[in-house]
Amino acid sequence: MPKPAVAPHPQPTSLADLFISFTLLALQGFGGVLAIVQRELVEKKRWLTKEEFIEDWAVAQIMPGPNVVNLSMMIGSRYFGLPGALAALAGMLSLPLLIVLLVALLYAQVATHPGVAGALRGMSAVTAGMIIATALKLAPALNNNPLGWRSCLLFSALCFVSIGWLRIPLIYVLISLGGAACCLAYRKLGA
Repeated sequence: MPKPAVAPHPQPTSLADLFISFTLLALQGFGGVLAIVQRELVEKKRWLTKEEFIEDWAVAQIMPGPNVVNLSMMIGSRYFGLPGALAALAGMLSLPLLIVLLVALLYAQVATHPGVAGALRGMSAVTAGMIIATALKLAPALNNNPLGWRSCLLFSALCFVSIGWLRIPLIYVLISLGGAACCLAYRKLGA
């Protein structure tokens, strides 16, 4: 019996759609943007499934540069090649760059005010909460991971302990744990 055809998920319709979508996405992010990116690209626009998002986000994290910028270029390239990557990049950086320059001018005027420092400390707590909430929301997608959710949780815990408590440099943790996870996944896939 043939498998039923799976309808392809929506995708950006043009370079302008990519540019505008990533501009709006960039304007929503302050600090931790993982939750916002996941909500917009997976839940609202449905350009990616949860599994595709996790895989692409993992690749974006190990590439040099900001994760969300890397992801935007990967998505733009996937649908429109180099012009798509450049349109997504321009969307991520153009308007936010202007806003950051204006905020920097304003911040220079009020940087010594204690209320400003307190507000920035509060924002870091909110960002941490958003990252944890997104991780919990995406956790069910680990059931489809070749390593299984237990192994993924173990690698996450080892990474946290290595960097957070033992203060091992990220490059060493990435090479050792990332290499071990890749080798294990390769073996489990039977390739």
